[in-house]
Amino acid sequence: MPAKKTTILVADDDPQLLRLVTRNLQFEGYEVLPASDGQQALEQIEAQRPDLVLLDVMMPKLDGFSVCHRVREFSAVPIILVTARGQEQDKIRGLDLGADDYLTKPFSVDELLARVRAVLRRAQFTAIDQAHALWTTTTIGDLIIDYAQHLVRMAGQEVTLTPIEYRLLAYLAQNAGRVVTQDLLLEHVWGAEYVGESHMLQVNINRLRRKLEGDPAHPRYILTKVGIGYLLATRPSA
Repeated sequence: MPAKKTTILVADDDPQLLRLVTRNLQFEGYEVLPASDGQQALEQIEAQRPDLVLLDVMMPKLDGFSVCHRVREFSAVPIILVTARGQEQDKIRGLDLGADDYLTKPFSVDELLARVRAVLRRAQFTAIDQAHALWTTTTIGDLIIDYAQHLVRMAGQEVTLTPIEYRLLAYLAQNAGRVVTQDLLLEHVWGAEYVGESHMLQVNINRLRRKLEGDPAHPRYILTKVGIGYLLATRPSA
């Protein structure tokens, strides 16, 4: 029985670009679900449960930000947002809403495929994650990380994390009490090609703090070492 193809939903209101992206992804062996507006994209994500979503920001009916926000209410599917060149705030807003990565127009086919492969690779249960699963749990204060089940609890309540947020927290927990540099976190969580993309790391650290910290502006667990990186405190301050 042949293996199930990886399914990618591609949403863009530019029919020419939608056809181009669809053909190139199909040529690489992916199954593609095309959508020409945000509402259609959201409905297909709910019904088809794709393995990856490639989402243009500027679309009719629902823009990419709205779709991303709605999807994150029920799914942790990896999302790549497609933004216009020079729109740095769009990238940050998209990451803050839970997107895993971004692609800037105009982009080459090689860049598209590289981003798709990178995001799918991160979404898989890697050998490093499997090694973590051999540990039962990490408990730090009210924070509990269950590696075998990929579950995180804070003060007894389950915390819903995206795959990126989970990998980031798990790696900090593996190195609890030690400062991990920004570049090392980027390389481990996103991949070597993302070293230097500090805004991706900062946005996801901020998202983790909002989910885990009682007062994200004065964190007790995920601490910043300015100019160096981050650490997970082994004894959270009172």
